[in-house]
Amino acid sequence: MTDPDHHDTPFRSAREDVGTAAEVPASPQTRSPSYRLAYADIDFLVRPELRPVRLQLELLKPEIIQQEQGIESTVVIFGSTRIPDPETARERLAAARAAARRAPKDGDLARAAAAAERLVARSRYYDQARRLAQIITRFSQTNGHKELVVVTGGGPGIMEAANRGAQDVGGKSIGLSIVLPREEHPNPYVTPELSFHFHYFAVRKMHFLLRAKALVAFPGGFGTLDELFETLTLVQTRKVEPVPVLLFGREYWDGVIHFERLVEEGSIDPEDLALFRYVEDAEEAWEAIRDFHCRAGTNPELLGPCD
Repeated sequence: MTDPDHHDTPFRSAREDVGTAAEVPASPQTRSPSYRLAYADIDFLVRPELRPVRLQLELLKPEIIQQEQGIESTVVIFGSTRIPDPETARERLAAARAAARRAPKDGDLARAAAAAERLVARSRYYDQARRLAQIITRFSQTNGHKELVVVTGGGPGIMEAANRGAQDVGGKSIGLSIVLPREEHPNPYVTPELSFHFHYFAVRKMHFLLRAKALVAFPGGFGTLDELFETLTLVQTRKVEPVPVLLFGREYWDGVIHFERLVEEGSIDPEDLALFRYVEDAEEAWEAIRDFHCRAGTNPELLGPCD
């Protein structure tokens, strides 16, 4: 990456001065923390008073890199970290059943086996997320990986499936990871130069939506619900331009959220139910994205000719 400080200016770059500062002879004065260049002083940058600066840095870094990569629009794919690929799910079920057979009176092991059985059923969503990312990324390749680049939270489960699908067809994808107490490293399918790491949830969620032309929510937990409802709120209140919001797997979502009850209680308007749409497979999801943007008159560079 080039140093923007050195473009069209007679001044020395910040990078050059870091090198020069390191060559200053050691003394009580130069060893003092106060002498360090502020922007090269990690102890200073992580102070509570510097929170506004850190927020700005987290906003700027991914934005600048995506601009340099030429990425103009994205499709966001959310979903549970706990839904593995079908093969892994079957292996876990076999192990759980074996443990339950060895101790048939252990209620915890019986419940674990039942949960593993449900996990096998849910693993179909891993395959569908992977398939959807393949479809989207094949299209993205026709415009030089600038439009409709898949973006996920960079973690395991559904996120891994989506990044994996993009890699399957030779495409790029973005991962927006976040520091957590029990953090796992980014999944291996995120494009390395598009793998970002955040401290602030708020800035990370902003980056999910800055270039989004669609949001697909697979079954998930608190994190998925948080991201889904923030998007719906922003669209409902017209704080962002409308985008297709797709809920993958109606049976799951109907069991988790009673949207119609919100209408019955007067908490939302009936027309708010049109802010999202249920889909059941990857092909239906892709057609829903295309249909939304064709009806909206989106420029042909994004989706190609509309029927």
